[in-house]
Amino acid sequence: MGLNYFIIALLILILVVFIGYLFSKSSNSAVIQNVQKEGRLYTIDKMTEFIKARMDEITRTNLYDIGLSEDELKRRKNKKYELKKALKNCTYGDVNDKKYVKELIFDLLHREYGVNQVNITNAIDFDNTEKLTTNDKFDILIYIFKQQFGYDALGEMIKKYHLDEQKCVYGSTIPSYVITPEEIDDIFEKEYDYLSFEDRLNIVSQRIYQNYKGFSVIDEIRDMNIDGISGGVSGLPESFMYQVAQLGDYLRQTNERTIPRAYDSVWIFYKGKSIYMSCISFGSYAELRRVCQNIYKYNNPGQLSDTNGYKINEMKDGSRVVVVRPSMSESWAFFVRKFDTPNAVLENLVRHPGREPVMDLLKFLVKGARVTALTGEQGCGKTTMLLAMIKYIYTSLNLRVQETAFELHLRKVYPDRNILTFRETETVSGQEGLDVQKKTDGAVNILGEVATDGVAAWMIQMAQVASKFTMFTHHAKTFDNLILSLRNSLLKVGMFHNEKVAEIQVVDVLNFEVHLKKSYTGDRFIERITECVPVKPKNNYTYDHRKETTLEGKLDKFIDNATEYFTKITEVETYKAVNIVEFVDGQYVVKNPISQENIQAMRENMSEDDQLAFDEFCANYFGSLQTPGANGGFKRIVE
Repeated sequence: MGLNYFIIALLILILVVFIGYLFSKSSNSAVIQNVQKEGRLYTIDKMTEFIKARMDEITRTNLYDIGLSEDELKRRKNKKYELKKALKNCTYGDVNDKKYVKELIFDLLHREYGVNQVNITNAIDFDNTEKLTTNDKFDILIYIFKQQFGYDALGEMIKKYHLDEQKCVYGSTIPSYVITPEEIDDIFEKEYDYLSFEDRLNIVSQRIYQNYKGFSVIDEIRDMNIDGISGGVSGLPESFMYQVAQLGDYLRQTNERTIPRAYDSVWIFYKGKSIYMSCISFGSYAELRRVCQNIYKYNNPGQLSDTNGYKINEMKDGSRVVVVRPSMSESWAFFVRKFDTPNAVLENLVRHPGREPVMDLLKFLVKGARVTALTGEQGCGKTTMLLAMIKYIYTSLNLRVQETAFELHLRKVYPDRNILTFRETETVSGQEGLDVQKKTDGAVNILGEVATDGVAAWMIQMAQVASKFTMFTHHAKTFDNLILSLRNSLLKVGMFHNEKVAEIQVVDVLNFEVHLKKSYTGDRFIERITECVPVKPKNNYTYDHRKETTLEGKLDKFIDNATEYFTKITEVETYKAVNIVEFVDGQYVVKNPISQENIQAMRENMSEDDQLAFDEFCANYFGSLQTPGANGGFKRIVE
């Protein structure tokens, strides 16, 4: 009797497994049969539909219903979890999870969908290059270059074919940085050769991935070693397309085929140059909107809505991403900024003649615990320079960083250092984060960017109390602009109500400014290193009125003295800006020595070995110069 029950149970188990298998197979077949009925089985759209359905089936299948053994159940559960995790993280900029998902797409297309050497040309016609679109050619070129150069592929293609040179296009007489479809066509003819079936299927898998989980046409570009990428920042916005009457007049005056839309807008930031990629396009407003809605989602920063029209966040690889949408902006747009962390060393950043004293001075500013501002326009390399200078902070000093969004990622560069970064959240303000920092045994405070009045107030607080010194970046164009901007910020937040008092506070805190500049051709350099020398007003008030014998004489003398005194008090300069180093005619020139007050303060914060090196530095480069602020310029030029 027991044997019969066992046989019955075994038959039921086999039946359950068989039904589960048939259900899985029928579900997969239903997807294929559905696209077969509509024809064009091996197009990108149909294969993308299959991949979406198959991925959904794999991640949603209840493994307990198909009668697996314990070992097989455990293995399938691990694979299911790994896939769900990869599908989630690949949209955050994780290249490893992206690779995993693409490999699965490759296998599903080849083993289940039946893609082969013949029918793959229905997706992308590799054998008939005349039918390839510019997007197709660009994807193929990126794949070809990537096989040899990895994530330097785009940069190597730009370098090899001089794509970052200015040119006049589309009838314009004004040169601009642009990569045109014609240039991609020419490069394709020179670079394209026969591709194996595996290469072709890899390219098709990438195309399906970027339509399914990736970032459309910028998916591979975003991974490249470039400075950044943006989209939706040029061309006709979607709102304008609904203005039929005005649009009709506009199109009649121009050639409709040459008018770019917002979804045609792809710009890359490469070696300080903003280059328009007119050779590729998102293809539709909906696709641009999809990319904007997905690219900022890492760590769940909240919903991008019409009420909250922007989001600032980072991606998993440390890139900063900013997304905006209507009605805050005229169109959907995104900005991804990448930081060249591996090359963030002074030897790579200070490249022009006369660089030796500049690099030494930057090191000594850090070792001497000077409050230093790194200023300049957007894209001039402030953050990268800050990363490089932090290397020379003594390892005994703990670093505390306050940012709006995580950008510096110092622990990736210096994993052995005591570093902790705070940022603002919807529930914790930057001021609260700063108050917490004061209780975390930090010695050096670093501000990623002083861009608002509140952050400027934090900087002054940091420099005055609770830290040995502070470093920060700012967008000031001149030294006077930096002082005025910080002063005005203190007034706006209500820390001070007198302009002169607020300015004195800024001057007392700030020691040096390193101003970076980016030329029109994208060349980056340090324009000047400036010392802030506080000017202490002298009390010129005298008591000569006491010597007068008449009352009228005493009053006249008293009024003259008081008038002169208050005039000087209200009009006197609170600081002098002394340029220690300037960039002149393509080389760095030492122009003035550091003030004795700062030299003494710097030496007090250095180790004995660094004190000796600093003394030698001062003797070599400052010994033959005139005193700071003296007329007559400089006497020595560093070769």
